[in-house]
Amino acid sequence: DVQLQASGGGLVQAGGSLRLSCAASGFNFDDYTIAWIRQAPGKAREEISCISNSDHTIHYVDFVEGRFTISSDNDKNTVYLQMDSLKPEDTALYYCAASDSLCLPLRAGMYYGQDYWGQGTQVTVSS
Repeated sequence: DVQLQASGGGLVQAGGSLRLSCAASGFNFDDYTIAWIRQAPGKAREEISCISNSDHTIHYVDFVEGRFTISSDNDKNTVYLQMDSLKPEDTALYYCAASDSLCLPLRAGMYYGQDYWGQGTQVTVSS
């Protein structure tokens, strides 16, 4: 069975940091692009970062560029999202998802189609 297990969310003060993890199993991790997609209350889902495990392409949406860092450990089939300088507007449910497509440039308010989704981990940033 395909599984994407997101973890690492929590409550943090503005300016703080969190590291999310996405542990994958049940598919060929090295051939897939892993994305972090978030959904804030009352808002649409948006893809904030992706990493291709095949060609190592990385993209970020503009409003997290320089604050968030995505990385992949292919030995552990795990993708990480290091989130620094967190802001209250980063509060959302964060999903990891996988697709066999390319990691493409991202724009606010959109996300690309995914083959598999994880269950989400809640990130809450207090002011």
